[in-house]
Amino acid sequence: MTMGAREDTCCFTGHRPEKLPWGDQEDDPRCIKLKTRLRDAVESAYETGMRHFICGMARGCDLYFCEEVLHLREKHGDILLEAAIPCLSQADAWSAPERERYRRLVALCDVETVVQQQYTPSCMQRRNRYMVDHASLLIAVHDGLPGGTMQTILYGMKRGLAIVDIPPVLVERRPPTAP
Repeated sequence: MTMGAREDTCCFTGHRPEKLPWGDQEDDPRCIKLKTRLRDAVESAYETGMRHFICGMARGCDLYFCEEVLHLREKHGDILLEAAIPCLSQADAWSAPERERYRRLVALCDVETVVQQQYTPSCMQRRNRYMVDHASLLIAVHDGLPGGTMQTILYGMKRGLAIVDIPPVLVERRPPTAP
């Protein structure tokens, strides 16, 4: 399978567990709902013609995204999944279970792109720019607060990408009650 053109490529940005209300508790109902909304966004991207998906492989939402694309690839064999790795030591300081999950998912990707060999303070941003520069759609799990996810969204807007913004938690609105 060959790399997709920018027009049929979707990339992802999202929060690490520290910025999610449930942390690393993926059995939390809010996390389960987020994964369902993320699955729906990935399926919708596929339905609009996206066939190449790029994931930054960070802890948290990136790995959720990667897993949803892999589930979709089981149904549709024409998907190319690319791991955009900021530096070779990305997962070195993670816990043993997180490193194992990361290595397993990277091994399942069709392509590995290492943005730079060594860690530098700017390698994550370089990875994010690489993904945006090679895509036409950005799916983002974003809580509205400043940080790397917001910077990636702003860069994507500047580059003209279509953006699907998924808040980590949906606020349920209740109808007003009579006084």
